[in-house]
Amino acid sequence: MSEAPVDPSTIISHSHSSTSDYSESLFLRTLPNNALLASFQFRTNGTIDSSHMSLFPQSLNQVLKASHTKELHLKFTLGRWKAREYGPEPWEGRTAGGTGVELWAWVDAEDDAQAEQRWKTLTNALSGLFCASLNFIDSTRTIRPILTFHPTGTHDPTSNLHLLHGSLPREPVCTENLTPFLKLLPCKGKVGVSSLLDGHKLFDAAWQAMSIDVRPLCDSDGTNCKLQMEQTVDMVIDVERSLLKQNGPIPKPKERHQLVCDGSKEYLTTDDACLPLDNVKDQQFTLTDVFGRGIRGSCPLDEMENGEAREQVCLNVPEQRGVYLSEGYQEQKLSKSLRCYALKENQDFDLILTEQSPSIKLPSTEPLLYAERSFTGHGQERGGVQAVLRNPSLTSPVNFVYLESLPWFMKPYLHTLRANLDKPAPTNSSSSPILETHYRPFLDRKRGTQLEIALQVPANTTLTLTYEFDKAILRYTEYPPDANRGFDIAPAIIAILPPSSLSDGALGATQQPTYLRTTSLLLPLPTPDFSMPYNVIILTSTVMALAFGSILNLLIRRFVGADEVPGVGSGLKEKVRGKLRRLGLGGKKKEE
Repeated sequence: MSEAPVDPSTIISHSHSSTSDYSESLFLRTLPNNALLASFQFRTNGTIDSSHMSLFPQSLNQVLKASHTKELHLKFTLGRWKAREYGPEPWEGRTAGGTGVELWAWVDAEDDAQAEQRWKTLTNALSGLFCASLNFIDSTRTIRPILTFHPTGTHDPTSNLHLLHGSLPREPVCTENLTPFLKLLPCKGKVGVSSLLDGHKLFDAAWQAMSIDVRPLCDSDGTNCKLQMEQTVDMVIDVERSLLKQNGPIPKPKERHQLVCDGSKEYLTTDDACLPLDNVKDQQFTLTDVFGRGIRGSCPLDEMENGEAREQVCLNVPEQRGVYLSEGYQEQKLSKSLRCYALKENQDFDLILTEQSPSIKLPSTEPLLYAERSFTGHGQERGGVQAVLRNPSLTSPVNFVYLESLPWFMKPYLHTLRANLDKPAPTNSSSSPILETHYRPFLDRKRGTQLEIALQVPANTTLTLTYEFDKAILRYTEYPPDANRGFDIAPAIIAILPPSSLSDGALGATQQPTYLRTTSLLLPLPTPDFSMPYNVIILTSTVMALAFGSILNLLIRRFVGADEVPGVGSGLKEKVRGKLRRLGLGGKKKEE
């Protein structure tokens, strides 16, 4: 029997050296339906309160100092993680954000006003550094979570830290964001595992997430402090699609003899009828096939541990599947399904995963929670939100925090908030699944709504969370060019807390939670007919042009007879007489 899939956090985090200034790792895991999960992690250490940085990027260090930011988390995410097929997200969901761009940071400030000013400095600086629209995170898109996020670094207890969070669900993530991301790395994506990161392959993935996490870390006694930056790239690659695109940018359909037909369909009686079966086998591929190139050696700044090579690439595949390596490389098996490899400087690395038929999948691990969110209701005046949260565990309840960040033009009613369980709550638990609620109401055109709820769902139970809201009518200039598409609503953030973090209804933060996000939503608002202003402008301009021209003629032009103008009248009379004579209507010319 195959072993359970391995999370990259259990392998890569332990493989990093605690004393080296830089380390990088790559984790590969096969997924169902010919998909491949690739998780890159790059860890860089710097010195706190120092103007000289050896490997830590000075550009980012200057931004942190100018904005007095003590801890930073920036996420770029595209696509949708299929939890029912792939299981829980890698890194326990801590490296992926919601669709678009998500940013939160702890800023040192004396009061809220100073914190907002420094937050504005941070967003504007990061906007230029990463070629993103982070400067659009204004007060209407900024919230202050209380229960959802906790610091992951070591901070001075006497400092006055303010947590601020903002998101841009409509922000497109593209190569312009990947290029500055790679420039922060010491090897700049030229050698090492970062050489696999190519924009054409990364943004062709079914799901991809880039994250930058900066935090201060100190020893238990408060000494030997350092500033640590973790850069993570996670992507789910469709192997079959990558192989088909090798013959051109547009995948071509398979030939008839290449299809595997479903023979169980009795209604397919003719020989030319075929209902093809997909992913009946694990296709053979190499790193060059899915990334466009192999790994170009190792980064020389990635230090060795105790003079020995460190495993920088790990592969989690079923033990029955064959793996072949480039010449000169050796494999180290940590378990039946986990194989690791140490890169060598100035020597390219590639591997081949052989074809496996029938398809063999790693046993999937059940996520801690399934979450879905959608709009309810109809009409242009009001609506509702429904979040369905299911606990798949048969024995243990799950405690989590549900965070909504809503725009100001989406006006919820807190008294309509309902939390319903599909099964009666156990006798030894609270009658209501809501343990704690934090609500910060909206202010028109100044701030959005923040709704933060601590919930508990019993084992094998589904919780349905609903509330109603009104839709505001915006001003003419507040609509985007594609207003009929709808307005993007940021995904809900769910922080699943460890069992020890809730005791007698009181929330604690002794351990880091596991995160997951719902999908973003499209909110249709009452939209005016934008063709009417155009018609009004055209009609008004025509009337004004006619009126202005007529009035100008009456005021300036003077009508006089042709014979009153010197040198014009006689010539005009002769032209008229000539016309009349040619027509036979004029008399003879008078004799002199």
